[in-house]
Amino acid sequence: MAESPVESWERQGGESVQAFEAFAVYRDLGPTRSVTKAARQLDKSRSLLGRWSKAYAWVMRASAYDREQDRVFLAEQHQARRDIARRHAKLAQAFLGKAVARLQALDPRELSPGELLRFFQVAAEIERRAAGEEPAGGGVQDGGDGQDLGSLTDEERRSRMDQLRRELERRLAEVEQ
Repeated sequence: MAESPVESWERQGGESVQAFEAFAVYRDLGPTRSVTKAARQLDKSRSLLGRWSKAYAWVMRASAYDREQDRVFLAEQHQARRDIARRHAKLAQAFLGKAVARLQALDPRELSPGELLRFFQVAAEIERRAAGEEPAGGGVQDGGDGQDLGSLTDEERRSRMDQLRRELERRLAEVEQ
């Protein structure tokens, strides 16, 4: 059975235990590493470590180690983001189930015009996002169609609220079917 290749930051063939231990100290010093710093830390001669560094390509090996550490870190970060997304999706599904059950129990006629409008806005925003559209960006002033509700007369607002109430009732009826 063939041995797996040795990574450049691992002990190399012909490298003494002492030379590898010195390399490990050098490698683990990080981006500001130097042979001088490693020699000081090990209380060894700078010229000895310089010879080992040249003979065993410490600069190249430490650079390969840094790249590997970056790769591992990015992979862990990517996995963490995926785990968070999965966890949030499960929470969202649970919350959505509760919200739908509560919504089905609501009588739209008992909602205030503001509550009705807010329900509609949230539902429309969720629908847009689910379809891959950008958020409307209209905030609370947006009636769901891009129209600024602050610029409407009282009669126009009442008419718009009636329209939204009918739309919400229609959608609730669809959900119940």
